[in-house]
Amino acid sequence: MTTQTLHYIVEPHDLAGHRLKVTLKIARVAKSNQVVGLPAWIPGSYLIRDFSRHIESIRGRHGGRWHQPKKIDDHHWSFDGCAGSLTVEIVVYAWDFSVRGAHVDDSHAFFNGTSVFLMAKGLEDQPCKVEINRPAGKRSWRAYTSMPAVSTRTAADSLGQFVAPNYDALIDHPFELGTPAVIAFEACGAPHRMVFTGVIPNLDTKRIARDVKRICEAQIKLFDPHMARAAFLDSAPAYVFMTMVTGSGYGGLEHRASTALVCSRQDLPTLHQTQTPDGYVNFLGLVSHEYFHTWNVKRIKPAAFVPYDLTKPNHTRLLWLFEGFTSYYDDLMLLRSQVIDEQKYLQQLAKTITGVHAGPGRLKQSLASSSFDAWTKYYKQDENAPNAISSYYAKGSLVALALDLVIRQRSDQRFSLDDVMRALWDKFGVLFYQGQPTGLSETGFAKLVFECTGVDVRTELVKWVEGTSDIELKPLLAAQGIELNWVCKDTTPALGANLKPDGESLTVRQVIEGGPAHRSGLSAGDRLLACNGLRIGNTLKHLKDLLAAYQPGDEILLTTFRDDVLQERLVALAEAPASTAELKPNPAKAR
Repeated sequence: MTTQTLHYIVEPHDLAGHRLKVTLKIARVAKSNQVVGLPAWIPGSYLIRDFSRHIESIRGRHGGRWHQPKKIDDHHWSFDGCAGSLTVEIVVYAWDFSVRGAHVDDSHAFFNGTSVFLMAKGLEDQPCKVEINRPAGKRSWRAYTSMPAVSTRTAADSLGQFVAPNYDALIDHPFELGTPAVIAFEACGAPHRMVFTGVIPNLDTKRIARDVKRICEAQIKLFDPHMARAAFLDSAPAYVFMTMVTGSGYGGLEHRASTALVCSRQDLPTLHQTQTPDGYVNFLGLVSHEYFHTWNVKRIKPAAFVPYDLTKPNHTRLLWLFEGFTSYYDDLMLLRSQVIDEQKYLQQLAKTITGVHAGPGRLKQSLASSSFDAWTKYYKQDENAPNAISSYYAKGSLVALALDLVIRQRSDQRFSLDDVMRALWDKFGVLFYQGQPTGLSETGFAKLVFECTGVDVRTELVKWVEGTSDIELKPLLAAQGIELNWVCKDTTPALGANLKPDGESLTVRQVIEGGPAHRSGLSAGDRLLACNGLRIGNTLKHLKDLLAAYQPGDEILLTTFRDDVLQERLVALAEAPASTAELKPNPAKAR
């Protein structure tokens, strides 16, 4: 096939209506019909999202006039009789305030390629050029992306032109358009930028740059201790953190040379603060997590992701490794970069252990099954999720912790999980650079661990990943001089339900299996009105104050609404469990 460049033009033409007009120009169509479509999902977020549903209109121009295509399935259209050139124009509704889609208004525009760039079937390996038109009246807007630019000089009506070697790369560089706050720094000599969109008074850019630089350098040196070369330099001139700042958001999605983040305004440090926000560590952990994905999942992949099939779910039983290990290293990198101290790290780790043990589902669903079923269970959680599923993120991070400790102890501290991550990088990262990507087989991890450390972990992986029992962390941590204890932080008798404020009352959000609420018949959605005739307010503190008058084993009469039906439930309260993990150094017990 003769190489041709596919030309995409993006125009935020209706900011008030949240619409993007996107044009695809194909110079030569090889067949008499051309199929185009959008991906059904975006890599890193394992759920069919049907991005094509946001296309309001689609038409194609060939033979000197406009034509309507034939829709052939949920995501694809066919233009018949179009041998020669073809221009396809779509209008996309962009009002998804997540890191996965596209959102546009008169303050800014953000979009992922999976939401706007049509894939031309049969031409996926052709190079692509992207031109971003400037919206009317937005002279101060700029374009921010990790996609390489054609040149730094642009026309007055253009926000820039960018190039990608193929469709896979094209959809892996999101764009932010607008007037964000920008922080620039270098980590191990590699350029990095942080782009903050939203109202952020007196943002402490120097502190953020200092802390994130340390995190990035620690990760670069982990994977490349000799040359300290950033992984993304094969595909972009700089790494870009794109952060949407909101009132209460949190989340991220990794890309090959950038990440899209959402964070709460209250989690960011500002100038003249006397105390760092508690949520700042969570923000740095999010940054660390998504940056670690630059190696682990963007270049080191499960074989099921090489290549991605964006038309259907891509099942793998290894997300506990690719997401769970990343979750282990995100806070660990904060400690190694000295952004947090050991005490804070142990607090963060204890919080993870506490969270994993709070869900009975960890004893029902294996991590391998959790990974495989991500598409239908983890990403489609309902009110019963804590009782039914195991998190390949959180419990997967505990597997990483346990493996790290096992490898250290059995190798007399000569090896660690770091050596395993470097071995994965050496084996799969090199092939990615060479344009011959391959992935880790579903059963290849234990063998790789043994080859690079001499430690056989097959028995542990079968137990921890294929089984459903708890990981026995206490002796493993004790051997490293860390004491794990379980304590009761709240002596109020337990109800066994997670609640949320709902108007002037509380509503049951989740019922924990086996607890008092479960045994009494309370269900998610029930509104709590009164306890033994006394009104229950809309705060958890108010309910706790009421329950503090009782002892474990006492029965209380809860008055509730289920839908519009008034009900009464007799609930036998339970003793508050010792369910909070605490970690503290105890060097005397180290072996």
